[in-house]
Amino acid sequence: MFVALSKFAVVNGMEQEVKTAFENRPHQVEKVSGFVRLDVISPIDKPNEIWLITYWLSQESYNIWHRSAEYRKSHQAMPEGLKLDPSVTEISFFEYVCS
Repeated sequence: MFVALSKFAVVNGMEQEVKTAFENRPHQVEKVSGFVRLDVISPIDKPNEIWLITYWLSQESYNIWHRSAEYRKSHQAMPEGLKLDPSVTEISFFEYVCS
């Protein structure tokens, strides 16, 4: 299994709006072949940071999703006026070992 961790930080106080947008997301990714699960978490000591952990059957499945029109469409629900800190934004990839 393949895991992608995306991390970003909200800089204009809209973190609760972003978290609500994720809670109410359109669930586009759940329809994608190879998708397993999405977890949205936020560090207690940095509540303006949001981390997305997606689990996939393969890196190829993730890559197909990440390049798709559905991926871009899924981000349209983010609140208008949202500003992120580009120095915090990152994506990391992992081999899933076990739980």
